[in-house]
Formats: sequence, structure tokens, C-alpha cells
Amino acid sequence: MIVPETTVAVAGADPLVAAVAALPLPVDDATRRWNLRTATASWLASRRSVHTRRAYFRDLADYLAWCDRTGLDPRAATRADVDAYAAAHLATLASASAARRLSTVSSWYRYLVSTGVTDANPVDAVDRPGVDRDSSPTVGLTGAQAATFMRAARAATGPTARRDAALLALLAELGLRVGEALRLDVADLRQNRGHRTVRVTGKGGRHRELPVPPPLSRDLDAHLETHTAAALFTTATGKRVDPSTVFRLVRRVAKAAGLPEADRLSPHSLRHTVATAALDAGAPLRDVQDLLGHADPRTTRRYDRSRGSLDRSPAYLIAGLFAHDM
Repeated sequence: MIVPETTVAVAGADPLVAAVAALPLPVDDATRRWNLRTATASWLASRRSVHTRRAYFRDLADYLAWCDRTGLDPRAATRADVDAYAAAHLATLASASAARRLSTVSSWYRYLVSTGVTDANPVDAVDRPGVDRDSSPTVGLTGAQAATFMRAARAATGPTARRDAALLALLAELGLRVGEALRLDVADLRQNRGHRTVRVTGKGGRHRELPVPPPLSRDLDAHLETHTAAALFTTATGKRVDPSTVFRLVRRVAKAAGLPEADRLSPHSLRHTVATAALDAGAPLRDVQDLLGHADPRTTRRYDRSRGSLDRSPAYLIAGLFAHDM
């Protein structure tokens, strides 16, 4: 049986990093600078996004729990062991979820190898589930449904109604990631050459400045009339709103709006809607990529429902070059 240790040398300020102490890791040499626990805590702390740290912690905890149940020391795991884990534990997951979980475990092993805690990454040679990178499984809204959704958000009443409407408008009109919206401070709202803008901090700490359209501007102003904290979206106790609160909010508003599949919607559904609506309206792919903060244009293309349209085929443009010969 693997016995958890009680301390972690690298805890940091994040409670998730401190929670490494509770993971079912084998007892290791506490006198070494890098052992299983210190390396795991450092690996987790190296993820910049709180959302990423949470996802990595959940994925790793799932793998380590399986190792614990089967009596496997993860340092001694082989490809066959990881194959067994995938077959027994990931078979019921969607391909993208299973691939992500294996990617997390592989990242953890790479970090252990780099710190000398273990000698090899047993996930390296494991076949990953195929993922269709040209499509997105996220449920989105049509333009009409998005408008209905925002009408319901703006019609809501209660102590957090203005805050919620402004937050949802940022997601539904600018396509922000939920973490990006919740990290915003009031000081991120700016003026730039006649435009009201918002400065967004995206993945990898990259910044982008986006215009604030009039409807969103009105929602923000209504929220700011009674908001005094430095963080843009806070709870009654002054803490930043938690992503899980936004997840529940999206579904609650969708149900109030009478939208189909309300129980399947998420904050990312609004981002999906922005991307799809912009591309359907003919916005250049690069402009939509910049709006969403995608590093890779292939990620943006996943939302382009019309990319296979014959009407948009470059063949017609090429044919125009030879029209004078006909």
C-alpha cells in the first residue's frame, strides 16, 4: 500500500500545489531536493493558469489512484502498465478527454525524468486516442439563440444580476475564455484612439487588446455603477468569482431563455458561438484568431462550419485569372 507523506517541500501559495501532500505517491527520500513529491509540486506550480493546474491535478490524481489500487509504483510503470490503465479506465471517455488525460500523465513523467526522479517516460510509446482536430465537440448557439440568451441575462434580477450580465456579455460578445474574464481588473478597461477596449491576459501570459462594442459597454457601465473592488468580477465577500459559478450561471440563464440543450451548455459554448458566428459572417480567419487569442490558426478553423463550402472554393478565383482566354 502506498502511504502518503505529510509534507511537501515545494508547496507554493496555490492550495492545489499544497494538496500534492494528499496524493497517493510512494514514500520517497525526503532528504533529496527532488523526490516524487517535490517534483510533482514543482511540475504543478509551473502551469501558469489556475484552470490548467486544476485539470492537471485531477488527471494526475486519477492516474495515481489507479496505480494505488493496483499496487503499482508509478516510478516502475511500463508501457504495458499505461496501456492497461488506458484500457481499464479511459475506455468510456471521449477520445479528446482520454488523449488529454494521457497527455497530462506524460507531461508529469517528462518532468520527473528532467529532475532525475525517474529514468523513463512510459507514456511516450503509448498509442493515443485519435482526435478530430478539424471539428469541435462543444455545443454552441445560433445567432438568434445567442441573442435570446443575452436578453434573458439582461432581464434577470437580484443582487448579482448586473455583474452576471456583464460577465456573460464578455463571453458571448468577445469570446473570452472564462479564466480570462475572471482575471480581469477594472484597470483593464481602457481607451485607445477613440475605442473603449479591454486588455485580456490569455494563455502563456500573452496580452491582447479588444474593442468593447456598445452593448457590452452598457453592461459593464451598469455593473460598475455599484462595483468598487479592483477585480472586475467579485463575490459578496470580495473574492474573484469562481469558474464553477460561471458554469452554473450559463446553464441557469440558458434554461430561463428556453434554449434547447441548456444542460449541455458551458462557458466555452459562448466562445464557440462567437468564433462560429464571426467566421460565418465572413470575418477573416486571422482576425478571428486574434480575437480569440489562438496561437495556432488550426484551432480557429475548427469553428469554421463553412470551410468545406463549394461557394468559397479558391478554384473560382483561379479560374478568373484565365477568363480572358475564353
